[in-house]
Amino acid sequence: MLEDKRSHGLWELSAPPAPPTSVLSGSISADVVIVGAGYTGLSAALHLAKAGKTAVVLEAIEIGFGASGRNSGFVNAGLWVMPEDLIATLGPVYGNRLIQLLGEAPREVFALAEHYGMRCQADHCGTYHCAVGASGLQQLRARQEQWGRLGAKVELLSEEVTRARTGATGYKGSLFDPRAGTIQPLAYARGLAGAAIGEGATIHTGSAVTSFERGSDGWTVKTAGGSVSANWLILATDAYSAGPTSRIREEQVHLPYFHVSTAPLSHNLRKTILPNGGAGWDTKTILSGFRLDAEGRLIVGSVGALRSTGRGIHRAWAKRHIRKLFPQLGEIEFETEWYGKIGMTPDHLPRLHSYGVNAVGINGYNGRGIAPGTVFGRELARLVLGETNLEGMPLPVSELRVPMFREMREAYYEVGAQLAHLPIVPA
Repeated sequence: MLEDKRSHGLWELSAPPAPPTSVLSGSISADVVIVGAGYTGLSAALHLAKAGKTAVVLEAIEIGFGASGRNSGFVNAGLWVMPEDLIATLGPVYGNRLIQLLGEAPREVFALAEHYGMRCQADHCGTYHCAVGASGLQQLRARQEQWGRLGAKVELLSEEVTRARTGATGYKGSLFDPRAGTIQPLAYARGLAGAAIGEGATIHTGSAVTSFERGSDGWTVKTAGGSVSANWLILATDAYSAGPTSRIREEQVHLPYFHVSTAPLSHNLRKTILPNGGAGWDTKTILSGFRLDAEGRLIVGSVGALRSTGRGIHRAWAKRHIRKLFPQLGEIEFETEWYGKIGMTPDHLPRLHSYGVNAVGINGYNGRGIAPGTVFGRELARLVLGETNLEGMPLPVSELRVPMFREMREAYYEVGAQLAHLPIVPA
């Protein structure tokens, strides 16, 4: 997008075209105006339109321009936070409510993809959280026990079974989650947009919001080309928030994340990597993940930005990493590469914010946006429709707070990822 091959890489090359949209021109009215055409905003628009509400989405660039079009495409249940830690942070009411909602969230993604016939490479075959060393295996064992007490049928696999299921060498075991799977993330965002338009929603791209304010008749949201008046306002921007929504970006610490992809592998090689589908990622602090797309390309991702010195360092690391995990591939070259930003909150939990009367938003996905964004969008729609209230939402309302040393921490993450991905020279 924007003539930048490293913004969306493989996903832009392989996604079906986005549905036709237009730039906002003139003044219009709606029941709800939604800022941001990522998973949350598009899901909210879809569910509102399906219920008969007039929903207008304003997107600064293109559908899925932010993290929704750049991520790994892992449709996971839950969050990075351990289940019991989540309950300890949010309390038993919100904690258990959120765990139940996000445990079922992947099913919602795959059901929507099937119902609306989205061409988004939906693969509901589970994911593998892979243990690096004994400490990684211990972490997964604790995670499995906690999920088990909550009724989730996740399975701790041995080293041998992990290698057979993933094809990857060097892991001590893995936690298999059958609730999860993979998707082509940009194609899914475009699919949600097409479904929302089909139900009656309107999406205006190239329509960056310049201001929003509430008057006696409701909200007025302005762009350079026009305005939307509505009783409800949903701010569905996240790590790429800018302009009047920049405070949402400021409460997050950005973690850079990149991907590389190979050319399609031969049929014989494809059978040796994730032969049953799904995806894998590891327990390292600077984690990495791997998956295949529908054409058999191997996609590997990790922390880091493909710019300046980082581009060469991370590309070289990716080649070494792939040789270690999948030595059967031999020498490989990359067909595409891309990177983006993950918005991290201090406790790694998303945030529900109220911006005034009938103005809400959920953000702070911490690298888990596909399934949570989809169901949070639905829950925001339910709030607008009067099917629930703020106290009945899956998250408590919180204030916007800017974390300390945000810019310093972001620079540290980018440089630290480069240092971590430098080759280790034997003494």
